[in-house]
Amino acid sequence: MVYGPHTPDDRSRMLAALGIGSVDELFEVIPTSVRARPMHLPPGLTELDLMARLRTLAGHNRVDLASFLGAGVYRHHLPPVVDQILLRGEYYTAYTPYQPEISQGTLQTIYEYQSLLAELTGLDVVSASHYDGATATAEAALMTCRATRRERVLVSRGVHPQSRQTLETYFAGANLTFDEVPLIADGPAAGTTDLAALGRLLADPERPIGGVIAAQPNLLGLLEPMAEIGRLAHAAGALFVAVVEPVSLAVLAPPSAYEADIAAGEGQPLGIPPQYGGPYLGILACRDSLIRQIPGRLIGMTSDADGRRAYVMTMRAREQDIRREKAASNICTNQALCALAAAVYVAALGPGGLRDVAATGAARAAELAAALDDAGAPRLHTGPYLNEFAIRVPDAVAVHRRLLHRGILAGIPLAELEPGDASLAEGLLVCATESTTAEEIELFAWALRDELGSRPGVPAGSIGEGSR
Repeated sequence: MVYGPHTPDDRSRMLAALGIGSVDELFEVIPTSVRARPMHLPPGLTELDLMARLRTLAGHNRVDLASFLGAGVYRHHLPPVVDQILLRGEYYTAYTPYQPEISQGTLQTIYEYQSLLAELTGLDVVSASHYDGATATAEAALMTCRATRRERVLVSRGVHPQSRQTLETYFAGANLTFDEVPLIADGPAAGTTDLAALGRLLADPERPIGGVIAAQPNLLGLLEPMAEIGRLAHAAGALFVAVVEPVSLAVLAPPSAYEADIAAGEGQPLGIPPQYGGPYLGILACRDSLIRQIPGRLIGMTSDADGRRAYVMTMRAREQDIRREKAASNICTNQALCALAAAVYVAALGPGGLRDVAATGAARAAELAAALDDAGAPRLHTGPYLNEFAIRVPDAVAVHRRLLHRGILAGIPLAELEPGDASLAEGLLVCATESTTAEEIELFAWALRDELGSRPGVPAGSIGEGSR
């Protein structure tokens, strides 16, 4: 059944008022090649046939790989309590809680998420409702421009390329500009933000900078000199945005420690499994003086007329998102279910548990780096890292594809992640977490050694080629 609020008479009167004869005339300015076309779908299936078809499609998924993939989305152990809470009927909705009188549970879950993330980042204000780390980073960049009334931002190339591409889309629509700060090409600091280049870009009096964005750890897994980047940004009157990986904050300095004004990041590592592009969770936090600039839901705790604890959406009106170019953001979604997953995950692990997750991942990464170096694939950069790093592998793209047939997802070729950077053409970006096993590391090292030309023997307990 097709539902439309307008009767044929309504449509006729509207067309007459516009001076046109049909609805099709409204869309003549759109090129024919990009207009919607009829969907030529196959005939419908019975429920029995449909279930069989879905089982066949699901069988094409590889769930047997020894995975060393990171690059922004990470494999962690998820305590069963996370899914058990999410599956409760009162939580399993994405509806925005505008009516506090019937939304106290949902409002409290968002409040708890914001409180936990404020502790983790050390910043005063945390919002919810952002799609993923890329959109949260773009929103943070827009915040710096609004707060400083400047129209230009600097972004380190150590920030994930998907975030930089999203930022380009956002800025094109807002008539803003950004420049990329290169990474150091060689030496002990290779792969981290070039502070000299950053200083030169900040010193241009004709093009004042509203914000500087850098990632910790960066795209290549390396640890950045965040305090120095922040100092340079503030000396030029710019705000400093730290793009963080949330689990790392259990062992690395929080954004508040190096005086970041805003923190953004991908919340997927906090209780959300890797999926085909989402849904994920964008983290966005700031210091108190920027509270009027931060988009998304802000939940506050108050008291009702009877003195009982109550939760409300605060510091913003519902109409904020629909004021076109004057809106703080045009995203009206509500990622409350993903925010709840993050809150349950962090609360279940606690400070010690989250620290163990980060520290164990770092230890597994050190074991992986040593094993791959022994196999003939040394690290591409020598600087400090946490649990992700790049290795040098000749013909990396081809080797990566062949390793898939051995049951190994060998990270991601940097030639595909950063195709314009010749210095990364032979790099594989690999990652380890607390879920990575010693057997997986041994298998990866053995297979890579074989690919590079010397095969000392099959490791004990090997899963064999192409199966697991």
